[in-house]
Amino acid sequence: MPHAKFEEIIRHIEELAESGNLKPGSRLPSIRILANEFSCSLNTVIKAYKELEFSHKIYAVSKSGYYLVEDFPYKRQAGSRVTVYDFLSAGPDKHAMPYLDYKHCMNLAIDRYKEDMFTYSDLLGLPSLREELARHLRDLQVFTDPSRIAVTTGSQQALHLLIRQPFPNGKQTILTEQPAHPSFIESVKNQPCLGIDIGRDGPDLERLESIFQKEDIKFFYAVSRFHNPTGHSYTNEGRRKIVELAQRYDVYIVEDDYMGDLDPDLKQDPMFAYQPNGRVIYTKSFSKTLLPGLRLGLAVLPPELIEGFTRAKFAADVHTPVITQGALEIYLKNGMFDAHIEKTRKLYRKKGDLLRVAYRAFMPEGTFYTCPTSGFYSTVRLPSPLKADGLILRLKERNVLAQSTESMYLEDFMRHDELRLSVSHVENRMIGEGIELMAETIQDMVKERKKGVIWS
Repeated sequence: MPHAKFEEIIRHIEELAESGNLKPGSRLPSIRILANEFSCSLNTVIKAYKELEFSHKIYAVSKSGYYLVEDFPYKRQAGSRVTVYDFLSAGPDKHAMPYLDYKHCMNLAIDRYKEDMFTYSDLLGLPSLREELARHLRDLQVFTDPSRIAVTTGSQQALHLLIRQPFPNGKQTILTEQPAHPSFIESVKNQPCLGIDIGRDGPDLERLESIFQKEDIKFFYAVSRFHNPTGHSYTNEGRRKIVELAQRYDVYIVEDDYMGDLDPDLKQDPMFAYQPNGRVIYTKSFSKTLLPGLRLGLAVLPPELIEGFTRAKFAADVHTPVITQGALEIYLKNGMFDAHIEKTRKLYRKKGDLLRVAYRAFMPEGTFYTCPTSGFYSTVRLPSPLKADGLILRLKERNVLAQSTESMYLEDFMRHDELRLSVSHVENRMIGEGIELMAETIQDMVKERKKGVIWS
């Protein structure tokens, strides 16, 4: 309970600053006043103020009190009192990010690994972290030896290195889901690359087999759980069959399980579980479930790729920062991650439920949308002949933010009529309101088209 009061006081001061009710340079409420207001001890208020001071948001004046810094490091969204429906931002919900717990782990890591800061670390990551990650991955049905785990600066680094690394099958062409997240599309530019459409349950298996059989496929890139941008997940049967096809045609699979921790269904297995000995390369990120700024990810590599990957990692950045690795090790080992992820699963499941209800209630005829369980990503395909860019401009006028999926497609698969939405930064009470505004705007544009008004 005191911990909850402590966080409540911090949020209260931040909200006063963001709204403009507390001006830069002005004196904060006294410790005694806040203790009475929040029915807590003086020590709880002092602890909250010390945390804000440590974050350089307030400063203390001896025998006078605490004051707001001139350059308050938060966006001041209030004041104008404009409501913004942000379906564009795709990071974790800021209210779900474990700032204070992770700060504690960072401080411990600095004490524990201070001597390691003066030397270069293991190229593939701290051995103690890799052991802890091996234990953590078991809960995701990924059973592997720590020696096969490479800690990377975000999972995107692992993907980028794998794209450029020679594979034992001697093949060159990368096959990717369509659509796929923009960073991966950017990484495969100037590389031999093909695409395959992704449906609700994954790719068409006959089409996939045909590509494996006829083309020079080095690896197939797949996000089989909570696909970005559709939010869909493959079936277990589909995963198993894809692994069988890859084995038959000497194709590797790079499985990007960036949000696997959020899956509440313990019966859903990654493709790695069907071929743990090397055919499937498993990658994972902690950006969407913890703090994006950590830039921590991993790859579980087949033995035959470890040497080449190590050389490529050395050329890229020598090793991932030691202190952030140490903090993640402590966070996992102390059980903090398990408690955090359970709370986060519930949060996004609720957001997903609200999004589905809103889509069904408001989206006009001719609009197609995905209904994910994660509540993180989904797509909206517009009625013909509307274009995403035109809608985005109209939505912005109504303070609804969204993005086109154009950057997520290869040229041969390009669509101009689709939006990616993320509800991770949208408050629950605003999800329905934002989708209703979007639906009204789509309807307005359809009517205008019929009257001859042209929008690009």
